[in-house]
Amino acid sequence: MVENEHLSDKAKQDLTLVEDALNGNQLAYATLMERYRDSIYFMMVKMVKNPDDADDLTIEAFGKAFSRLDQYSPSFAFSTWLFKIASNNCIDFIRKKRIQLTSMDAGITMNDGEKMRIDARSVSPNPEETIIQGQRVVHMRLLVSKLKPKYRELVEKRYFEELSYEEISDQMNLPLGTVKAQLFRARDFLATMMEKTKDTI
Repeated sequence: MVENEHLSDKAKQDLTLVEDALNGNQLAYATLMERYRDSIYFMMVKMVKNPDDADDLTIEAFGKAFSRLDQYSPSFAFSTWLFKIASNNCIDFIRKKRIQLTSMDAGITMNDGEKMRIDARSVSPNPEETIIQGQRVVHMRLLVSKLKPKYRELVEKRYFEELSYEEISDQMNLPLGTVKAQLFRARDFLATMMEKTKDTI
């Protein structure tokens, strides 16, 4: 295709994988993730300086990219598009974290020099956000229910009960490294399931 002549050989391979994925080929999703997972992860580590957050942000990036795959245009390399999604998501995460860490007593100094105090009640989501968040939770719980039991339990403890890796390790009597490795694998499975299941639940 002439419109894709500007793409490198690797980018053309990615485009083929994207097309295969959109046609329901789950292996194509896994291959795209395998190609870029480490690069995205290291970029996240540089941005957030925290391996656990970087790990979560990596899987979020793939989840967002895969759920919007039909919006990808070969005007740009897939990698460029993916890294943009990952970096934007990470910037949002950093921004939210900074707001949470800002002292409510000190407030924020606006551009015009005026001080704005943070009202703790204002961080509550509006009704529309609550509905959307609820739909996401239901969607994710249905996906998680399809995982093998050992992966399902890990994901539920980490993301639904919000336990730390160390707490999960203690509760399940598993080495910390095993917990992290199996959670990463579980998130791999979830990411590759996203596109396939989103229209059926």
